[in-house]
Amino acid sequence: MKKYILTLSLFLIAFASCKKDAAFDAAAQAKLDDANIQAYLAANPGIKATKDASGVYYQVLTEGTGANPTTNSTVNVNYTGKVLNGTQFATSLNSNSPLSGLIDGWKIGIPKIKTGGRVLLIIPSAYGYGNNSPGAAIPVNSVLIFTIDLINFTN
Repeated sequence: MKKYILTLSLFLIAFASCKKDAAFDAAAQAKLDDANIQAYLAANPGIKATKDASGVYYQVLTEGTGANPTTNSTVNVNYTGKVLNGTQFATSLNSNSPLSGLIDGWKIGIPKIKTGGRVLLIIPSAYGYGNNSPGAAIPVNSVLIFTIDLINFTN
């Protein structure tokens, strides 16, 4: 009996000593992301980004020609992705994907340009990977910066 009480006591001590993670506060993270983006823009006055109603910042660098893609389009793009501190985590040429399957920041930003266009997107974490990390190069709650060239698209 003593053995069971000892085992149960050890289990309860170990369980009680586990630190519980604080609940994620999306509103607080959104404010932090926006403050960090504002600081980034202040430090980079050459960037004249506009804030979309969603909170995604964008600068159309080249408008392109023709129609704009929609969230139902499949896009062929060249892109470079960085985190806010400038560390590059991705680059791709001729990436062909349905826009509906990409991060929300792309769904908001890519339709702002036409074929041949280029856009700079500064994406708050909620429209990127949020409170998750897709790998070591992108920490949780990261603001993402993409430069995207729209080669073409199909609907």
